[in-house]
Order: sequence, then structure tokens, then C-alpha cells
Amino acid sequence: MNKRRHRINFNDPGHAHQLNFCCYHNFPFLKAERTCEWLRDAIDEARQKFHFALWAYVFMPEHVHLIVCPRDAEYDIARIRKAIKAPVGSKAMAYIKEHAPEWLPRLTRVRGQKTEHLFWQSGGGFDHNITEGDTLLVEIDYIHMNPVRRNLCQRATDWKWSSAGWYAGDLTGPLQIDPIPPECLFDCK
Repeated sequence: MNKRRHRINFNDPGHAHQLNFCCYHNFPFLKAERTCEWLRDAIDEARQKFHFALWAYVFMPEHVHLIVCPRDAEYDIARIRKAIKAPVGSKAMAYIKEHAPEWLPRLTRVRGQKTEHLFWQSGGGFDHNITEGDTLLVEIDYIHMNPVRRNLCQRATDWKWSSAGWYAGDLTGPLQIDPIPPECLFDCK
């Protein structure tokens, strides 16, 4: 019998986290403005509840990249991730049931006696801790360039659902970014 392996989260004070999670079966649910707005709202609510800084983000049609840094000495990155994903999944499923029920069979998974409707790919996604300033800057550039690499826009600053514009001086984006403390650009530990 194969035991299901659970991801290990490292909740180390002072570490930033690059969070990446995908829509179920890579469906492009985040092409819809309403879904991006739900995600924006969930991130803002989670920021208030779990006291983390948002240093960078990009919403792609089928996945999300966030760079967050918890402000509390004790935290649980899995709870932060769930606080962001769960409200979006709930709203999306309610919307799909009402407006596009033909999608439900494609979003249904049966495990034993349990039937689930999934908006997000299950699991924690691809997350990792960031402890060095150079790595942080590389990660921010990497996530900002996602839409350009995919030919969704010509310049990173053209993509609405990204913090690239904020870094270029446009503070009017859909999500406010928290400035990175200078000491974290040299050493996040």
C-alpha cells in the first residue's frame, strides 16, 4: 500500500515564501476578471488575518505566483495558503453550479466514498522558502516575466494582474505591494 506523502512546510521566522498554485487540471479559470477579483480579495483578507507582507505576485490564466513574508515569529504557511485558496474555490464552485453546471463533471473527483468538486489542483503547489536577497530579486523577476514568456503581453508592466507595474512606479494596481525592507535584500534570515 502506498502511503500518501504530505508536503513539508518550513515556517522559519524571517523567511519569505514563493507560493505557486494551479487551477484544477490547469483550466484557465483566472482568465475571468471576476475570478481574479475574488483572488485579490482573498489575498487582502488573508493578509489582515495572518499578518504577512505581499512582496510580488502574478495571476496567470491557470496558475498563481505569490511572494509573501509572514510578519509574526510563529506562523503556518499552509494556513496562509489555505486562507487564500479556499474562499476563491468556494465562490467559484457556487458560480459554476449556478451559471455553468456543465463544468461540474470536469471538476469532480471521487475518492472512496467522497465526491469533491475542485477549483484548485489539490496539494500545496510548488512552494519554497527564500532566504537570500539575490534569490528574492531573481524570483520577483521570474514571476513578473511569466506573461511575457507566454506571449500574453510584450512587457511585464502591461499585465494587469501582476506587481510588475508597482515595481516600475505605478502604484494603482489591483493589489497593493508591501515594500521589501532593505535588510531583506541582503539577507532574509
